Amino acid sequence: MKSYLILAKNLLVLLILINCQSKKEDTTNETDERVVIAPTYQDILDSAKLNGAVLIYDSQQETFYTNDSVWMKTGFLPASTFKIANSINALENGIAKDTNTMFFWDGKPKFLKSWEEDMNFFQAYQRSCVPCYQHIARQTGVNKMRETLDKIDYPGMVFDSTSIDNFWLEGASRISQIEQIAFLKRLFNKKLPLTENTYAVMEQIMLLKETPNYKLYGKTGWAQPDDVTNIGWFVGYAKTADNVFFIATNVQPGQGFDMQDFGKVRMGVSLDALQPHIEKLL
Repeated sequence: MKSYLILAKNLLVLLILINCQSKKEDTTNETDERVVIAPTYQDILDSAKLNGAVLIYDSQQETFYTNDSVWMKTGFLPASTFKIANSINALENGIAKDTNTMFFWDGKPKFLKSWEEDMNFFQAYQRSCVPCYQHIARQTGVNKMRETLDKIDYPGMVFDSTSIDNFWLEGASRISQIEQIAFLKRLFNKKLPLTENTYAVMEQIMLLKETPNYKLYGKTGWAQPDDVTNIGWFVGYAKTADNVFFIATNVQPGQGFDMQDFGKVRMGVSLDALQPHIEKLL
């Protein structure tokens, strides 16, 4: 009798394990089905002499489109795309109150001439003012920064007191394209524990372009972790009358690429990939 009870117990454990594994496999398959390979994205990058991937999420179709399903899951330094999270940090912790909060130039030469003047929060974001956002990070401090990033579920950042003002530009911090879009979806859908003021200000500063067919929100980024590597980003979303398309582009210069074009090409290839999706709605 005892042997039968042991056998029955083992069979029950086996059935539970099989059932759990089956559910896990079903979830994986459903996720895989939502990723569509778009060869036209690769054509766009090839024409621009870039390596990398474009990732677009169609909210209505609940489908990801990309040219590289491996690259889209690979982590990279976020560079200035982190200004989205750091702006939320500034607003939630009282370092910035609205678009008119001022940041003052210290009078020293900066990497860009456009950073060599006093500017408000809106201008600091739009001009991607690194010194302004380094000031925000230093004002926040390590513990409060970690607490805030945990609160908004922004993954992959590695920092301490020695790197609090540059961890998004160099070091071990990493975020993937699919993680960028997951974060942007939570922000857009107001699934983050933020004040209404933070949501309102973020919508104002993130608006980059407005056309008759859509509004484009987002942020570019450019990191140079060493002497030979350049990492380019564009992340954001395009809001139409009927849909929202989230986008994360991560590229690196390919053979024959002219680095003078790197500043504008990140958004350029993103819009080229995005345009056919929007045109389908017209």
